[in-house]
Amino acid sequence: MALHSPEDIRAAANQAPPLVGHNVLATDLALTEAVVRHGSGEVVDDLLPLGAQAGTAEAREHGILANENHPRLTPYDRYGNRIDEVTFHPSWHWLMERAVGHGLAAAPWESESPHAHVRRAAGFMAWSHTEPGHGCPISMTYAAIPALRADDAIAKEWTPALASTTYDPGLRPVSQKRGALAGMGMTEKQGGSDVRANVTTATPTSVDGEYTLRGHKWFTSAPMNDMFLVLAQAAGGVTCFVVPRVLPDGTRNRLDVVRLKDKLGNRSNASSELEFDGTLAFRLGDEGRGVRTIIEMVAATRLDCVLGSTGLMRRAVAEASWHAAHRSAFGSLLSDKPLMQNVLADLAVESEAATALAMRLAAAVDNVNDPREAAFRRIALPLAKFWVCKRTPFMIAEALECLGGNGYVEESVLPLLYREAPLNSVWEGSGNVNALDVLRALSREPEVLDAWITEVGLARGTDPRLDRAIDDTLALLGDVASLEVGARRLAGRMAACLQGSLLVRFAPAEVADAFCSSRLGTTYDGTFGTLDGGDLRAIVDRTTPAF
Repeated sequence: MALHSPEDIRAAANQAPPLVGHNVLATDLALTEAVVRHGSGEVVDDLLPLGAQAGTAEAREHGILANENHPRLTPYDRYGNRIDEVTFHPSWHWLMERAVGHGLAAAPWESESPHAHVRRAAGFMAWSHTEPGHGCPISMTYAAIPALRADDAIAKEWTPALASTTYDPGLRPVSQKRGALAGMGMTEKQGGSDVRANVTTATPTSVDGEYTLRGHKWFTSAPMNDMFLVLAQAAGGVTCFVVPRVLPDGTRNRLDVVRLKDKLGNRSNASSELEFDGTLAFRLGDEGRGVRTIIEMVAATRLDCVLGSTGLMRRAVAEASWHAAHRSAFGSLLSDKPLMQNVLADLAVESEAATALAMRLAAAVDNVNDPREAAFRRIALPLAKFWVCKRTPFMIAEALECLGGNGYVEESVLPLLYREAPLNSVWEGSGNVNALDVLRALSREPEVLDAWITEVGLARGTDPRLDRAIDDTLALLGDVASLEVGARRLAGRMAACLQGSLLVRFAPAEVADAFCSSRLGTTYDGTFGTLDGGDLRAIVDRTTPAF
């Protein structure tokens, strides 16, 4: 064997080129087909510039820089004045400006397009390829609008700025801004998800609907946003309030940022602990109805948890399949190895199942006035939030392993995705909260079970494994009130049946067959790469980015 010359040592051989220069949206066939299915080809065409920009080397670099340079809190200015300002790296602002500009914040609520939420969901997933952390304030801004509609005057004041496609950072009254962002403060250190244990108090002033708050919030992301929906205890019970960052006269509201959280992932985004002491707030909805008022925001952010997790899956499988298509080992490309094909195909099936369910949910939001779609959203949102978000860390870990040691280094971006992967399962209700929410919906709202049965029933008779899984899941129900100990199993099975129904109806036959034989079959052991035959090459080719 010939020895390498000294010049050869400096050259890198058998390395996959960077996955840049492609259109993130156009190369995601599962996503584009879902957009056409629930929207139109024109919606896909409208999103192509976003997809192209998301796949650039520039976007990839900004995503890395935003995570390497964390937000910084400055509590006081040099004179000793309390300012509580958080500064972000310029790459954060680059990402935010384009996310808002592409209409991924609250723009759909003011759009006349019948497919506005489908468009936004697809764009949110595609743009999250750049960097997932900045999606948090984008998501909360999107989710605020349904809750704000509890008060016409407040909605009219804030909606135009929140729905704007102009990114306008900086602390100024909303009347002086071309665009605004929203946040949310529900949890407190003594209660977490149990918001009825909140101790923050709200005291009315002499002005109708105006209160002052005293207390704290344990997790409030993006404290530089322009307004926050928060929960506090008023005389009538837990109540929802709008807390502006800057008051109409230009003075800063009393909102102390105690510290920024040092988190596992989501490091480009600032998550903070806040303290209120004389903080001015405006009641949103009736006293004692705070949970019911803010639940509209929670539902919308749960949708974005599904979209965000699905975007992470797609980015991970794209990186893995791209690597395997360009890396050789033991005499041939990794993508030609039967076992690697099995792993990649399995990852692709997981990603496509999540995509199909996520986009079906977005289509239900577009049909907001249809009672049947409302019932479907009520049951499918917690199901999808539980199942898709729970599957993501496991899936991304497997995708990382496809790159071997190359996947374990930061430059590959897989570690960033892996750190981000558990986030959406924790936010807006952990797995247990969402599984129990499914039980509550089933026990209190009979129409939601009908909606689930109707949706999965659209594929009845097409695949016996799906039919059997639906029957087995219905048999699990029995007395819903006694099912708490098995709530996770029920939620997982119901979600998988929804995914199976969608894939059987709309995905290529090889994808649907692989899903039903594994997730709904009897031999699947939960390990990626154990699909039982089928056209694995076709599945891998379908998901591998192409230029």
